[in-house]
Amino acid sequence: MRAARTRPQREQAAGEERTVLRGLRTRRTAFVLTLGSTVGIAAATVLIGLPGEGGHSSDPPGAIAPGPSAARAGADPSPGARGIGDPLMPLAGNGGYTVRHYALDFDWRAPRTPFEAVATISATATQALSRFDLDFAGNTLRTVTVDGLEAKAVRDGDELVVTPAKPIPQGGAFTVRVAYTADPTQQRHRGDAVGTYGWVPTPDGTLLFAQPDGAKMIFPSNDHPSLRAPVTFRITTPSGLGAVANGRLVERTQQPDGRLRWTYDSEHPVSPQLVQMAVGKFTFAESTGPHGLPLRDAVPDDLVDGTKEYRSLTAEHLEWLEERLGPYPFHRYGVLVGDTDLPAALETQSLSVVPKGDLLGDRAGAERNLVHELAHQWTGDSVAIRRWSDLWLSEGHARFYERLYAETHDGPGMEDAMRLAYEQHDQWRHDAGAPAEPSAPTLFKQMRYDGSALVLYALREKVGEETFDKIERAWVTKYRDRAAGTEDFVALASETAGQDLEPFLTPWLHGSHTPPMPGHPDWQVDPVED
Repeated sequence: MRAARTRPQREQAAGEERTVLRGLRTRRTAFVLTLGSTVGIAAATVLIGLPGEGGHSSDPPGAIAPGPSAARAGADPSPGARGIGDPLMPLAGNGGYTVRHYALDFDWRAPRTPFEAVATISATATQALSRFDLDFAGNTLRTVTVDGLEAKAVRDGDELVVTPAKPIPQGGAFTVRVAYTADPTQQRHRGDAVGTYGWVPTPDGTLLFAQPDGAKMIFPSNDHPSLRAPVTFRITTPSGLGAVANGRLVERTQQPDGRLRWTYDSEHPVSPQLVQMAVGKFTFAESTGPHGLPLRDAVPDDLVDGTKEYRSLTAEHLEWLEERLGPYPFHRYGVLVGDTDLPAALETQSLSVVPKGDLLGDRAGAERNLVHELAHQWTGDSVAIRRWSDLWLSEGHARFYERLYAETHDGPGMEDAMRLAYEQHDQWRHDAGAPAEPSAPTLFKQMRYDGSALVLYALREKVGEETFDKIERAWVTKYRDRAAGTEDFVALASETAGQDLEPFLTPWLHGSHTPPMPGHPDWQVDPVED
């Protein structure tokens, strides 16, 4: 994720960027799709069949265990844990089961207007379950069934506690169907780079900003970044509107009443925080990237021409990142242009959302955003974080490659940017914790962006560029489609470099004071101010 700039800041950005790092706002990662030919929405049936709704695990290797499990055979049924044990968000995710597939049916009607929705969740019990929780906030609950039988459902804060008509045996597959009236005005607020999140209204529809824990405002889920499952979206819209979501458009059909039904398949397991579903008057701009990769942007009709120049850089950005991180990890990519004053961009999987302001300003600012969000597809999306304290691995990597790209394309130098970050590092540690030591309120503060990119820069200075590049390629290769954390990164870096890097990285990641920068004995940290 990367935070958006105001118009006066955009106008000054080109000159300021070369001299000032201090005070830069962080943004959430979002990326851009190359624009080729533009294709207007149509009512004809498109494309081909939908894959089955099962057979995938939402518990990738390296994820936090989903709560305590009744491991012994024939154990008595008991409640699943209310969370999976993340210290920063104790109720995130749920214990006792893994999700194999989500099917989301949304009957969209009009902006800021409630509409009927159904979430069908295919899951497997990891213990004998007497009841289990779903993360689900707000919205008007209608009915809940488990395997077709009515279930008791009780709200407890942001938890939906479901008691099935009969217990679920350990290892048993089961299906939960939650019918509800969705409220597309639901939002929450944070005091960091995220700002407002949840449903984001646009002039003629909506888009989603679910990071970090906003998916529960959109659909009932197992909402933790380490827990992923494939998603099928079936979105019905008025005839004049289009819909877009993560992954591949499987089918677009006209309904008997003239409305359109759009079906998307995520193609890969997705973390709930990275789910994207948008409705609006879109033009779909299609082209191809490296190795024939399908690229498709979803652009509000009146923003197609104004955003085309920077969106068309996607293929070039892909080539640059593939040289450093290896093959792009998903089957397709695109950018969703947000017709909104959204304060940040976001790396929703295979379809990053970028506010229109970032694509209507200067090229340097636009490219920083686009490269940042694209880099997240490798680090944060494909390689998911194990727990929220590992966020530095996601945002730090995206910021590192964003700045490295700028340096190699006539932008500000990496060394200058990192020296300025170094000067502020003790202050950031004081205000927001060390890179791998955030609190829940300071998750998306500056320390997780430039402060964490600085850790990667220090590692590169320690081991040299060639070894650092090997570490990076090994990281996104070994943990592709998996969840991994800080300990995994330190261990892999040590193995790849052929030296124990834990004594070097531990004070950088966890200490209260910033260590000396290798190769730069003259760098000084500014005094901390309370």
